[in-house]
Amino acid sequence: MNLLKEFFIEDNCSYLKENIQKTHYKVIDNCEDQECQDYIERGYRRFGKMYFRPICETCHECQSIKIDVENFTFSKSMRRIMNKGANIKVYIQHPSLTQSHLELFKKYHLHMKDKKKWEYQEVTSQSYYNSFVNGHNDFGYEVLYYDSNKLIGVDLVDMLKDGVSSIYFYYDPDYKQYSLGKLSLYNQIKFAQKSAKKWIYLGYYVQECASLAYKSEYKPYLTLNGRPNLHENFEWN
Repeated sequence: MNLLKEFFIEDNCSYLKENIQKTHYKVIDNCEDQECQDYIERGYRRFGKMYFRPICETCHECQSIKIDVENFTFSKSMRRIMNKGANIKVYIQHPSLTQSHLELFKKYHLHMKDKKKWEYQEVTSQSYYNSFVNGHNDFGYEVLYYDSNKLIGVDLVDMLKDGVSSIYFYYDPDYKQYSLGKLSLYNQIKFAQKSAKKWIYLGYYVQECASLAYKSEYKPYLTLNGRPNLHENFEWN
């Protein structure tokens, strides 16, 4: 592991608009598999070579959450979604960058701008590469969803020794009838169960943030206790 840079940023909170968020960033080159897991287990997220987590002093609403795969059971409604999407083609590979990726990413975020008032920023090939392709090393993958030859969904994940870390998913809003966001998560869980992996690391759960509150629906789950440093032990409750 080569720590290139470490810094802190205070900005408007991404999840609770009335709050100020302080985030700890580490830029790491050639992060090894175990080191990536060490960070994820302690509440960090990864975008490219950037590992980060909120460290707000007066707010603890961001709870790192992971699904207990071994004890997870698919409901009838979940199985209906999986059956409905059975004909969608699925491929897995290390992250890539194509024009189809960029067009789909833009289409999804323009849709979310209208639907959920997300702030929209034009994506460039360089910014996409920095966030989702660079730094994947041996553990970073993308799961590609196709309707015939048309790319309709991209699920970015890290395959860790003990689980799957869910990084980011975007999809074609014209295919909303397939509930692709849910389908991609169910496929992660199915893969983890077949691979004897214990956890799906879902990132942050914030009860008052609609975009993140859904994560508590996937029971049983655990949340991380506190903000342990890399050299400290950690506990999930």
